[in-house]
Amino acid sequence: MTQQKRHDAIVALVKRQGYASIEQLAQSFNVTPQTVRRDLNQLSEEGYIKRVHGGAGIESSTVNTAYHTRKTLNLDAKRRIAYQLATQIPNHASLFINIGTSNEIVAEALRDHHGLEVITNNLNVAAILQHQEDFNVIVAGGQVRSRDGGIIGEAAIDFINQFKVDFGIIGISGIDEDGSLLEFDYQEVRVAQAIIGNSRQVFLNADHSKFHRNAVVRQGNISQIDALFTDRRPPENIMRLIEANDVALHIADTLLATSA
Repeated sequence: MTQQKRHDAIVALVKRQGYASIEQLAQSFNVTPQTVRRDLNQLSEEGYIKRVHGGAGIESSTVNTAYHTRKTLNLDAKRRIAYQLATQIPNHASLFINIGTSNEIVAEALRDHHGLEVITNNLNVAAILQHQEDFNVIVAGGQVRSRDGGIIGEAAIDFINQFKVDFGIIGISGIDEDGSLLEFDYQEVRVAQAIIGNSRQVFLNADHSKFHRNAVVRQGNISQIDALFTDRRPPENIMRLIEANDVALHIADTLLATSA
């Protein structure tokens, strides 16, 4: 069994049981406990599982990982995805950018562009772009979440509904097997839904760990997006939905864009 297949099998087993010990995993896959520890550490760093004493458990579906931790998870992959996505945004375009550490990296990747109009409910995105002299950066009003600088609430939704932009760039906490786009905060979801509804094209920014994460609030479905930007080929069930809904797939690992 290759390391990647073993990792997939470990994640599946932990999700099925809720917890698996190092001893159980070593016996199940006929590897040493040291190998299992390395596997679990890597899977935990990538956000697939939660590393606990003596083994691994599943991430909470009701509480998101802390903001400062998410900023460092899969950072290289997020950067490659962000720069791939930025190549698809022309100069002098209008766009929404919503909440999320991945979208903050997209904002960094857009700083070489010219003449963008950016509407955001993410104070960190606004701070990244505020010094771009030929950008017009517009910040939604509403309640500011202290943990990550996200702006949520009815005022933010009403503000976003005033616009119709070329591109909506959204992040996500998890993608379910049925194509559901999942988040943890229902107020954040409502703002994201307004962004989807007011964008001519919707770009989903999601690294590979999002295909194995659960979250409690349904934001929408993969059928509502025009392009998915990620760093690995999605699981087969997601691939079938991508193909069925004519979603463009951009895999940053190869720096090649393919349309499903």
